[in-house]
Amino acid sequence: MSQTSINSPRIFWKNPLAWLSSFWEFSRPHTIVGTSLSVFALYLIALSTVDSMVNLENIQYFLIALFPCLCGNIYIVGLNQLEDQEIDKINKPYLPLASGDFSQVQGRYIVGITGILAIITSWLGGMWLGITVVLSLLIGTAYSLPPIRLKRFPLLAAFCIFTVRGVVVNLGVFLYFIYSFTTTPFLVPEVLILTAFVVIFTIAIAIFKDVPDLEGDKEYNIKTFTIILGKKAIFKISCGVIIFCYLGMITIGFLSKFNINQVLLIGSHIALLILLLWRSQKVDLENKNSIAQFYQFIWRLFFLEYLLFPLACLV
Repeated sequence: MSQTSINSPRIFWKNPLAWLSSFWEFSRPHTIVGTSLSVFALYLIALSTVDSMVNLENIQYFLIALFPCLCGNIYIVGLNQLEDQEIDKINKPYLPLASGDFSQVQGRYIVGITGILAIITSWLGGMWLGITVVLSLLIGTAYSLPPIRLKRFPLLAAFCIFTVRGVVVNLGVFLYFIYSFTTTPFLVPEVLILTAFVVIFTIAIAIFKDVPDLEGDKEYNIKTFTIILGKKAIFKISCGVIIFCYLGMITIGFLSKFNINQVLLIGSHIALLILLLWRSQKVDLENKNSIAQFYQFIWRLFFLEYLLFPLACLV
């Protein structure tokens, strides 16, 4: 018997804490953390560009950007859950729609409301923020929603993920911040370096994310790189991509004349490289839980970059 047949949908006014717990799970917490850190990192890099510090006057711009980005995040991951409900009963039965904690109607309301809020509040923040959020929503919709449903095609699915997280968010949100601070939109080498890192790193996330979901994807004929190449090959490719990213940052640290603390940049990425090599030795590719834990580890490395790189720009 599936969880869906056991659980009845949670109603907010009957049990607010239980409903909020399901809503938090519905929002996919690791993506919420990633979005929040990316916006904060770009805010800090923009501040370092104009030789300013966090204060009550400029932190409003961070909050103005964060809210629509989080709403857009929930819209994108929520839409994916609406369209993948049957697959998630196999791959991720703990998710609220798959488990029955949320009904299909509740999911649609959440997705619709957060999508509308994302569009309206982003344009209230100005053109650059509005363009960034709308582009992200369009790509996220094309990724999940039939008849386009780009996630059916491995290359296009990966392209959607690294385009949104790597290019659209980094460049668009930075342009929003720098325009808010100076009234002139421009890019700096530091944000281009971070963008290049994130684009390449996100490729590792995009291809490895399907390794724990092999069973459901196979049953519902979702062609992923894991199904095509196998778990072992994807594991090695993903690790190789991240190693390349760290070696690139270390090289930039040795060669860079940009406004970046070279000691911090080099030292932190050597440490992360060693950590990755150590952690990768402990993965059991025949154990779904071990694979899922390593996937979350990759996300934590991703989070760390959004803390370490702006810090290297500030100190």
